[in-house]
Amino acid sequence: PFHEPNSTIPLFCLLSPSPKVRGTHPDCSIVLHFQKREAECLERIRSESPTVALPGQESCPTEWDGVSCWPALPLGQSRAVACPDVLSVFKESKGLIQRNCTEWGWSLPSPPYHSACQLETLSSNDTEAKARGNLGARGHFVTMKVLYTCGYSTSLAALLLAIGIFSGFRKLHCTRNSIHIHFFTSFILRGTAVFIKDSVLFSDESIDHCTMSTVTCKAAIAFFQYSVLANFYWLLVEGLYLQTLLLLTFTCDRSYTWGYILIGWGVPMVTVGVWVLTRLQYDDHGCWDDYSSLYWWVIKAPILLAIFVNFLIFLNVTRMLAQKIRCPDLSKTHKQQYMRLTKSTLLLIPLFGVHYVVFALFPEHVGMDARLYFELVLGSYQGFLVALLYCFLNGEVQAEIRRNWGKWQRSMESNVFNLATQDFTA
Repeated sequence: PFHEPNSTIPLFCLLSPSPKVRGTHPDCSIVLHFQKREAECLERIRSESPTVALPGQESCPTEWDGVSCWPALPLGQSRAVACPDVLSVFKESKGLIQRNCTEWGWSLPSPPYHSACQLETLSSNDTEAKARGNLGARGHFVTMKVLYTCGYSTSLAALLLAIGIFSGFRKLHCTRNSIHIHFFTSFILRGTAVFIKDSVLFSDESIDHCTMSTVTCKAAIAFFQYSVLANFYWLLVEGLYLQTLLLLTFTCDRSYTWGYILIGWGVPMVTVGVWVLTRLQYDDHGCWDDYSSLYWWVIKAPILLAIFVNFLIFLNVTRMLAQKIRCPDLSKTHKQQYMRLTKSTLLLIPLFGVHYVVFALFPEHVGMDARLYFELVLGSYQGFLVALLYCFLNGEVQAEIRRNWGKWQRSMESNVFNLATQDFTA
């Protein structure tokens, strides 16, 4: 019985932590390393011209055994290779593996890879502990997925209702609420993108995510990145609009509307377009969902810029409001208007920016559990909170709903009275 190709790779995948390789997801780096070495070896095999061996000149052809490439060797000789380079990242191993060329072909590796490279086989207790850990981690992510699915579903329902309210009542049609509608739409796109990404990437557990590279999955990731960028830039537009209102003393200028739309939807579109072209040209592997790639900064840098500008707006608006509220000549009506602005937008800017700034200062793999909790679980309810602050708790919206509800009730009472009168006169 001789060694079967590729049978050793699962052993290394189980026993080895995943070293971080530039441009690849950490969890897939070791698998991709061996796939690259296999491709190089197979190319070498194809380049060697097959010849008919003369008597006494038999040899073993070049072979890939699943871990190392063994160059052709004359019959009766032996060859030794070192442990794969990727193993030295996490284990100082200088062992050698030897194989002989016999009349029956290549012999088995001696000593075996797990012994020569100091990858000891897990004991039964270690295996059980690792299995329990994997089940616990799986249960943790399943629970997290249920939580953020509920969060995004709640947010989507609230945001759609809020858009219906702003669109349905004529008196609520203004530049401010138009910007709110765009902001709500960006949250709807973000929630929808999360569901699409999950259905494409994680619906089938048999899919190999390390090698999956389809147009569908890349499009899902590109749409997700666009929705995230649009979300941040419409938050930036909310801050810019608040500052404009304060500078213009509540004078509504519609000439800025198209500029806001260009910032909110246009900048993310251009950014994602540049990122897609860059990935296609220089880093077209996998599903583009790796955050260790250098080209991830094409997306990350504009997000950090939006957060930084919003933080400056937050400081400037706070200063302006403090000056205006302390002004003795300011009327009570204007003070109430300023206080309403303080309660709404000034709450949102730190709420949606601070924790992203904190995490942006660290690499993507640091604090992964906390990052996932904030961005997935708590982040999934942001849309609901936005709808609550900008629409459902808005005094103007509540007054308009009460007015229309009273008008509808009076109309119904009038119709009932008319029907009763008609029956009496008949």
